[in-house]
Amino acid sequence: MTYPPHHAPAPWPAGGPAHPTQVPPSMTPPGLVPGAGGMLAPPRRGHGVGTVVALVVLGVLVLVAIAVIGLQIGLAALPLAGILAFVPLALVLLAIRWVDRWEPEPWQALAVAFGWGASVSVLVALVLNTGAMMVLVAAGESALTADILGAAVVAPVTEESIKALGVLLVFLVWRRSFDGPVDGLVYAATVAAGFAFVENILYFGSTMAATQGIPGGGEAVVTIFLMRGVMSPFAHLLFTACTGLALGIAAEQRNRWAWLWLFPLGVLVAMVLHGLWNGSAMMGDGSGFIVMYVVFQVPLFLATVGLAFWLRRREARVVRQRLSEYAASWWFAPAEVVMLASLGERRRARAWAAGRGGPEGKAAMAHFQRVATRLAYLRHRAQTHRADLRAAHDENAALEDMLTARQRLQRALAV
Repeated sequence: MTYPPHHAPAPWPAGGPAHPTQVPPSMTPPGLVPGAGGMLAPPRRGHGVGTVVALVVLGVLVLVAIAVIGLQIGLAALPLAGILAFVPLALVLLAIRWVDRWEPEPWQALAVAFGWGASVSVLVALVLNTGAMMVLVAAGESALTADILGAAVVAPVTEESIKALGVLLVFLVWRRSFDGPVDGLVYAATVAAGFAFVENILYFGSTMAATQGIPGGGEAVVTIFLMRGVMSPFAHLLFTACTGLALGIAAEQRNRWAWLWLFPLGVLVAMVLHGLWNGSAMMGDGSGFIVMYVVFQVPLFLATVGLAFWLRRREARVVRQRLSEYAASWWFAPAEVVMLASLGERRRARAWAAGRGGPEGKAAMAHFQRVATRLAYLRHRAQTHRADLRAAHDENAALEDMLTARQRLQRALAV
């Protein structure tokens, strides 16, 4: 099947390989064997009751965290603070979606990540940060010293530790879907987005409550919104991204236990960056914050954006390379590999399918693209010697899904 206007007409293979119920021998990754009798294994089941229970518990805890914040700032300030906090949240979620274009992560895992950041991370951080401040004051430190130590040392250590545990939880539970640095970046950003959302409600609401009825109070609210919602909406994302990238690198290692040393390293870097950022905000009249923002935060943000672009190009190369291997055994036509290895060509293909088959044609094409991408990553995991004993069954199930997706697409485009 072809995707005008960039490719000349070329027919699809009639239905994949000559024997659609058997994995071609050349497509079996080294060291793996197909399922019993060479037949395709049943599709892998997703997470069930445990995931549902986790989502319900985290959902309740999110409401508890927001209620606790509401009691601190006053219920009158809560609605407007929530609306203001939603603005940077929407921006961050759009950025996460942009990064996660090639192989979107399971929504259940993303929901758990966000819920952890917006509930467990917030509640634990509130308790530990407040408790540390009380200990410092009880030990004889002045309120100013306690504030500085709390912002520059205590908060970075407690907040990055608890956020990191959420990323690690997703890594361990969804490890077979955790393929590399992009996945780590996406999950870390999602945890950080949940945490920053509730934290912003606290900051915005506290400012509203403290300046209510005071001349210039509205300007104070605008200032805090500009600082947190406009100038630094990605601050928590950039810190926790260090942990996510470390786990993503661990996911690509042949040593299954590489995360045991990479994870603490990522958390340590996150703590240091967070401490530098918070510490700069406590320096002098605020000039230190501006200097740190220009010299440190902006370059770090640009470097992270550049890394995201590079990682996306890297994923395109993986898809092209691995699907080309399947194309050698007629699972894909060359034009399909070209289309599947380019996000721009994928968009054109969906638009073309919509023109031919309407909404069902577009949906079928999108499904075909998702299944093909997952197949490419299963193949890549096996070819880089990171496959486990279930890898052959996973690949067989993905190939069966591919045949089903192809048939659905062919029916949708039939004229």
